[in-house]
Amino acid sequence: MSDKTRILVVDDQTVVREGLVLLLELLPGIEVAGSAGDGEQALALVGEVCPDVVLMDLRMPRVDGVEATRRIRQEHPGVEVVVLTTYADDESIFAALRAGARGYLTKDAGAEEIASAVAAVRGGAAQLDPAVQRRLVEAVAAGERPVRRREDGTLPDGLTRREAEVLALIARGRSNAEIAGDLFIGEATVKTHINNLFAKAGLRDRAQAVTYAFNHGLAS
Repeated sequence: MSDKTRILVVDDQTVVREGLVLLLELLPGIEVAGSAGDGEQALALVGEVCPDVVLMDLRMPRVDGVEATRRIRQEHPGVEVVVLTTYADDESIFAALRAGARGYLTKDAGAEEIASAVAAVRGGAAQLDPAVQRRLVEAVAAGERPVRRREDGTLPDGLTRREAEVLALIARGRSNAEIAGDLFIGEATVKTHINNLFAKAGLRDRAQAVTYAFNHGLAS
């Protein structure tokens, strides 16, 4: 059995779609299962080629990427969706995430970022473009009143001071490597802190961590 991640590429622009297929075929650990020119074709192909991940454009004729994502996640819950689009506006971001996308990249993403997002969602995590994560942070900050620390100064869910610092940096869109540099600790230590705080707070991914940080007054 192949351990490669099978990807279905969905984009209505032929040159973009074919370019993505060529790019993905060069990446180790990835196999292109097929490609589609719109959401309707994607829905038909998912059942035929059984991809692990769908790389999904948003603005397409017939069935758009949001509706296709929603239906894929309902009918094939084992298939993850990573959005790859030109658009990073609030409406597009939240519509895609509500539909079930676990990754959201803009089309200036490089091969390494696409591969990282595919690996993240395949592993059950989420991966958001830094610009998208900033928009999410801004929306959460503007729309939700944070709950501050308890009066005695303790942190929620038994978080340690260091875990709270790591969480605050996640909310600022910092990568693990950047957090390690900010706090002068090893990247492996950062991963340990993230695993611990996710377990304590019941978080699945960084998107949830951003919301949690703002809700508990742990982000600025």
